[in-house]
Amino acid sequence: MTGSAGPDPRPLKVAVLGGGPGGLYAAALLKRLDPAREITVWERNAPDDTFGFGVVLSDETLGGIEHADPVVYRALQAEFVRWDDIDIVHRGRTLTSGGHGFAALGRRRLLAILHDRCRSLGVRLVFGTEAPPAARLARDHDLVIAADGVHSTTRTAHADVFRPQLTTHRCRYIWLSADFALNAFRFEIADTGRGIAQLHAYPYARPAPEGPGEPDGGASTVIVEMREEVWRANGLDTHDESASAAWCAALFADSLGGRPLRTNNSSWIAFRTVANERWSHGPIVLLGDAAHTAHFSIGSGTKLAVEDALALTACLREQPTLPDALAAYEAERRPVVASTQRAARASLAWFEDLATYTGQPPHQFAFNLLTRSRRVTHDNLRLRDAEFTDAVAAEAGVPTGTPPMFTPFRLRGLTLRNRVVVSPMDMYAADGDGTPGDFHLVHLGARALGGAGLVMTEMVCVSPEGRITPACTGLYTPEHERAWRRVTDFVHTRAPGTALGVQLGHSGRKGSTRRMWEGIDQPLPDGNWPLVAPSALPYRPGVNQVPHALTTAELAAVRKQFARSAAAAARAGFDLLELHCAHGYLLSGFLSPLTNRRTDAYGGSLAGRLRFPLEVFDAVREQWPEDRPMTVRISATDWAEGGTTADDAVALAAAFAEHGADAIDVSTGQVVPHERPDFGRSYQAPFADRIRNTLGIPVIAVGAISSWDDVNSLILAGRTDLCALARPHLYDPHWTLHAAADQGYSGPGAPWPLPYQAGSRTPPTGRTDAPKPRLTLH
Repeated sequence: MTGSAGPDPRPLKVAVLGGGPGGLYAAALLKRLDPAREITVWERNAPDDTFGFGVVLSDETLGGIEHADPVVYRALQAEFVRWDDIDIVHRGRTLTSGGHGFAALGRRRLLAILHDRCRSLGVRLVFGTEAPPAARLARDHDLVIAADGVHSTTRTAHADVFRPQLTTHRCRYIWLSADFALNAFRFEIADTGRGIAQLHAYPYARPAPEGPGEPDGGASTVIVEMREEVWRANGLDTHDESASAAWCAALFADSLGGRPLRTNNSSWIAFRTVANERWSHGPIVLLGDAAHTAHFSIGSGTKLAVEDALALTACLREQPTLPDALAAYEAERRPVVASTQRAARASLAWFEDLATYTGQPPHQFAFNLLTRSRRVTHDNLRLRDAEFTDAVAAEAGVPTGTPPMFTPFRLRGLTLRNRVVVSPMDMYAADGDGTPGDFHLVHLGARALGGAGLVMTEMVCVSPEGRITPACTGLYTPEHERAWRRVTDFVHTRAPGTALGVQLGHSGRKGSTRRMWEGIDQPLPDGNWPLVAPSALPYRPGVNQVPHALTTAELAAVRKQFARSAAAAARAGFDLLELHCAHGYLLSGFLSPLTNRRTDAYGGSLAGRLRFPLEVFDAVREQWPEDRPMTVRISATDWAEGGTTADDAVALAAAFAEHGADAIDVSTGQVVPHERPDFGRSYQAPFADRIRNTLGIPVIAVGAISSWDDVNSLILAGRTDLCALARPHLYDPHWTLHAAADQGYSGPGAPWPLPYQAGSRTPPTGRTDAPKPRLTLH
């Protein structure tokens, strides 16, 4: 390891701020790799002080520890309590899912093991003393590791460099302990009479003599959590530590066997998610909770800190200079942490909205809870406990041997043979007058042959000036209608059982642009047409033209255009019609407060902003055949301050449902260019989930749903009714049929076209060898 200016023969001098597991383990590893290093750990509390009770480590983390420091691994192994089952208690019924593989031990024991290891290696431990500021330590230390926790003073002192983002969430929780060992991880839901509370509990110490320092009967961590308003309604904001513990023990008396709960500086906390734009500043580097936090419901805090320590140590050994090492550490850990934080946010949001799920059938509720973070899925849960997932499917009426995605679903007079939708995707391949041609016949026909229950067109525009680009399709001339009829006839004849849907829309202020690959959202180099919108606000100021704010008379004309296109769509033979009220196009522009600044009856309140989209919906519904379903696509959030929120989305969905929408297609964003989406696998599905389980209306989930396992998981958990996939169907037009083949399914939910039946089995592949572990520290 060398300094930033070149090779330096001196051993590193390291200061570690914070004596938690991450800081201690980093110190031990660094000292073990080079005994000449001078390493000091500063911890303001006494050696025996600790907060919380048990900690959980995954097999993956333990494997890393075993490779890096067998001494620590053996000491941990001797202490661990292991179990496989998760018990879920709801409405007096306990359901158990097995095969999960947890390991836990007391936090006090973990710290004692790490203290002993540090001392044996010659690490200097300074307890009961506030560490000097990181900047001061950096003057005479080569490396300063800030492992000083969620309230990191180092992060605060250098906030201008680290640029932290701190998000406080909507639940309060308290960390307690019971003096006996549960035999499984336990989730329990209780009605307090003033709202829902939940218990998260797991064993962390075996009965004596195996668990020194803990009660003779063993011990279990008990966390009680509830929404802020429930916490206040139960008067817990006025309870002291002992009164809170007594209240929790009484609420969950059955699970605790009437036993009391212990406290240890226990207080009601609102969880805070910590993220930082940077993790290092000169020789100062953040580690563990100082750099990032993830909600306790996925048991990740200690795991992430220990893995940070492993990665930092490895990078310091592998890289030639300290700056290189710190950059490599952050590059390696940031994607892992981001993935964990996405899963943690999904989990904590599920518990925040727990009350919306309590009416689900018992097995579905349990499955929903277990898959809440999207890390546990239908397929890997089935590998862990097939009997449990089979019971979930049976309760839901899924036939034996049928994946949930291949069950039928009915919308009005249309029965879809499976739950897969080919999502609307702009192709920018129409003739200059908006007429769909051979490309659309082949594109949509191929996906119809590919097995999806519903295939959607791209946004089909209701007027020439309603197009996004000159290459967008329309449905406002007899030629358009005839061309679309050619497509629907092919689908109905050659892919019988596949439904074909049309999405009608108007580009609004996002029109008159080039095709996506020529410059997304960029105006045409010539031939631009005037734009219209709710308000005279350009999409990108200084780039896109300022649209004309529609007058009341012009609104009536646009309504007629939508109605005319709906009638043409019916004659053209489409099975379903979707009204596009998302992604910043015209109708979406009315719904968002960021794009609708009108002061007349079509602006202002949410009801005012809804007025014109609902008028268009009613006009279209009047022209659309009664027996054919109609859906609405909305942007459930603008991903921007002051824009549409998840609460607004529920209100939007309720309004459209009241007017006769058969399902809500729940997308997000693309309304304003300064949006900041929270991308990730299935990242938009929670918005559909919330609408479905709050209102009880059918929804279509979209947004980075890419695997058949995701589809099965979302459907069986009751988070959505249909799943729309876009890019997977560009990659593989036969995605649905291949999903059936991969799962060994052949049935009415995914029939292969007769000419393709010879290809209905997965072709054999050659052998592939997994890579060996990247790093072993000796």
